[in-house]
Amino acid sequence: MLFLHREDGQGLVEYALVLVLVAVVVIAILTLLGPQIGNVFSRIVNGLNA
Repeated sequence: MLFLHREDGQGLVEYALVLVLVAVVVIAILTLLGPQIGNVFSRIVNGLNA
């Protein structure tokens, strides 16, 4: 009874780690695909203005 493990904060830490992992993946994808996405929007705007 003296060494009961409290696992209340464990779930919060796991959620934080998942959130950090998702943020890293999103940043990596935007870094790699950012210029290509910008070009697509530029072509759309140029097409609408023409």
